[in-house]
Amino acid sequence: MVWVRLVVLGLLSLAIPLQASEPPNPTAGPPPLDTGSLSFPWSRLRLPGYIVPLHYHLVLHPNLTTLSYTGTVRIELRVENNTNWVVLHSNRLRITWATVLDQNLAPLSDRALPVLHHPTHEQAAVFSPKILSCGQKYFLFLEFEAELEEGFYGFYKSSYRTSSGETRILASTHFEPTSARTAFPCFDEPSFKANYTISIRRSPAHTALSNMPVVSTVVLDDVLVEDRFTASVRMSSYLVAFIVCDFSSVSETTASGVKVSVYAAPDKLQQTHYALKAAVKLLEFYEEYFNINYPLPKQDLVAIPDFQSGAMENWGLITFRETSLLYDPATSTGSDRLWVTKVIAHELAHQWFGNLVTMEWWNDIWLNEGFANYMEYISVEATYPELQVEDYLLNTCFAAISQDSLNSSRPISSAAESPTQIKEMFDTMSYNKGACVLHMLRQYMTDKVFQSGIVRYLRRYIYGNARNQDLWDSLANVRTNIKLDYVGEHLDLTTMMNTWILQKGVPLVTVARQGSRLLLKQERFLRTTHPSDPAWYLWHIPLTYRTDSSPSIHRHLLTTPTDSVEVGEEVGWVKVNVDMAGYYLVHYDGSGWDVLTQLLKDNHTALSYMDRTHLIHNAFQLTTAGRLSINKALDLIGYLQSESHTVPLLEGLAHLEAFYRMVERIDIPDITQNLRVGVIDGQTWSDKGSVSERRLRSELLSLACHLEHRPCMEQAKHRFTRWLDSNSTLRLPADVTETVYSIGAQEDRGWEALLNTYTRSLSETHKDKILSALASSQDTNKLHRLLELGLEGHVIRTQDLDSVIVMVARNPRGHHLAWSYVQKHWSTLVEKFQLGSFSIRNIIIGTTAQFSSTEELSEVRVFFESIRKQGSQLRVMQVAMDNIQKNILWLQRNLGTLRSWLDQGIV
Repeated sequence: MVWVRLVVLGLLSLAIPLQASEPPNPTAGPPPLDTGSLSFPWSRLRLPGYIVPLHYHLVLHPNLTTLSYTGTVRIELRVENNTNWVVLHSNRLRITWATVLDQNLAPLSDRALPVLHHPTHEQAAVFSPKILSCGQKYFLFLEFEAELEEGFYGFYKSSYRTSSGETRILASTHFEPTSARTAFPCFDEPSFKANYTISIRRSPAHTALSNMPVVSTVVLDDVLVEDRFTASVRMSSYLVAFIVCDFSSVSETTASGVKVSVYAAPDKLQQTHYALKAAVKLLEFYEEYFNINYPLPKQDLVAIPDFQSGAMENWGLITFRETSLLYDPATSTGSDRLWVTKVIAHELAHQWFGNLVTMEWWNDIWLNEGFANYMEYISVEATYPELQVEDYLLNTCFAAISQDSLNSSRPISSAAESPTQIKEMFDTMSYNKGACVLHMLRQYMTDKVFQSGIVRYLRRYIYGNARNQDLWDSLANVRTNIKLDYVGEHLDLTTMMNTWILQKGVPLVTVARQGSRLLLKQERFLRTTHPSDPAWYLWHIPLTYRTDSSPSIHRHLLTTPTDSVEVGEEVGWVKVNVDMAGYYLVHYDGSGWDVLTQLLKDNHTALSYMDRTHLIHNAFQLTTAGRLSINKALDLIGYLQSESHTVPLLEGLAHLEAFYRMVERIDIPDITQNLRVGVIDGQTWSDKGSVSERRLRSELLSLACHLEHRPCMEQAKHRFTRWLDSNSTLRLPADVTETVYSIGAQEDRGWEALLNTYTRSLSETHKDKILSALASSQDTNKLHRLLELGLEGHVIRTQDLDSVIVMVARNPRGHHLAWSYVQKHWSTLVEKFQLGSFSIRNIIIGTTAQFSSTEELSEVRVFFESIRKQGSQLRVMQVAMDNIQKNILWLQRNLGTLRSWLDQGIV
């Protein structure tokens, strides 16, 4: 039977580097078996566990002209239950041929096998008339075809324009969390780890990249070659990656022999050098810190022109948004450099946390993202101390608290089954709160024990999957023979950490002096109204505190609702949660806040800059919740006139700016006018100083000009005029560029000049600054035009549409315009970004964040109800409504006091 021989030869050509041949022709044999009497055999979202993939042989041929591709996949399977069915994932793929072969590559049927589809569950099932026996190995062979995706998931099309104006096409992948199934049929769940041998057919003018290096390239004809890649290590399907492009690259080799390369569009190659140096340095750091060598021979980092998130940690082939990888010293700020460094550090940390050891299921995605987020700070502080990355850890925790203090929060580890629910797990709780809880645990257990514990965890579950419990066991085993200050001999680390991982919310510890003792009480902190049926919340809190009587840090493990500690009669002040090492808020009852306010006025350096920042943050959080009067919080920051450290200054400034934007939006001129008095002068229009100092300068000048501070306005107008007269060639200091552009964008000529520069710029970070300036226009027609350009997707890339919408929404002239636009184009936005994605969440939160009236809350609720009926059910909708409710309560509680405080000219 000729067709059988063709099938076997086709399969063997995938495993043995013979002369490449076309896949077997499915029309050469008898017609496929009839599917009429068959029904789909599986009803659950998650795949059955009794068929396990071992090795994929995947051949792909993308056509960058027709924007489609064909492919074949042969999957080696181990069967653990007798069955007639192979159920796997397939979404929007046309499977044109299916057969099952035994371990000798002999077909089990002389016909093509029936393939049934369950589109809702994104599954396909192949029926074998011969039973697949338990304990045996088989091969599933499939031919398929599909179009390159238009969005940002799966195997999708991207493009870029050269400096000469030519548009070039490339194809790239992004599979996490559930989109490998849209590129090729597979077992698309993280626990189904397997090896992958990939071959890609391309034109000689292009380059093909995948997780592993090319082992050979075979010329098929004059216009087609086939790159065959080395077999991969065992990995989850979401980490598979391949790219066909015409990019250029720069390379270096690490001390251990790993080849590191950075790829970008040829015109942007000069922007890759910083990323290459950083990647080499960080990869070497992680090999030493984890005491486990990076297991692949190469690590590629690729700047993709169209990319929805910041980056993706595909093993050996990390993909990035251009702003997260490319660094142009001429147009990038200090903060841009820090961002690029942190993102590279994050993705390289994933090569161990996530790739080498993977969470068993998506409910524990924090084991990937929380660790990678926290390792950013550990690695960058060690490798680039001049970036002062530790200054930004507090902001990571503040962002987590902001969401965790709403009713709509969720536990770090939460149930998630559908693709939309899984996408929603990639949020502040997994990333930020996960990182902050790990930071608390590291401070609690000491650096040495923490590091030893995670190395033990990685070694024990290498190339496998793990759960929360596995991490606690690894850490507890390391701790067993080490005596810690306040860790009892019989500490149950699992019980302690479950209070942080399996329970939502952030604790509030209220402290009060009673003679020589400090009374302690814990409860859940909520910035909105308490739920009607509150659950009982209790955490195991590793408290730290410092007093004026001793430089030592005192420790106490709070495991009960109330407790007390001895501090001594002679103690004048107590600061709890030293340097915010713990993930909890502190309220100082009685005269506690007054004592600390006086301390800051008299000698603020008695507390570390982190403690000062923590006090400012806590005070304003308590104000929002109605637990502390706003005048006490405002009195606390009165000392900032004497503050010289950038971090507490930025924290105080952030709260004042938030006040301003809220009252500006509802047009209360007496408050906004008085707030203008308090702008801090003396900033230079330059790029000098540390990253934190440069960030402070940028924030202060931006706010000053926004408040129409005359010296700022005049300087910005002067610089913009010079830039305009130079035909956009004058180089502005990067830290003040956005402020200068924002002032220039208020006039027609300036706005049009900026839009023209935007279309020509080769620096994505520069384009982001221009976009922000364009969105600051007071002309609603221009704002509407900006939204249209974003939706159209040519001048402004679709990847930036969510940012454009949020930028317009932050403009008081544009907030209702942006919200109306979202309502009108909701279906289109979901098509472009997918439900549950970061972009959709960003749009929902960003367009409603400034709403502060019951009428607006009602309007938002009505819209959310209407799209729920259409199938859009997102957790972020409740987050948005909680935020509006918080704003309403804040105005009710604080507007009058804020007006009185500003009338006194204190700021």
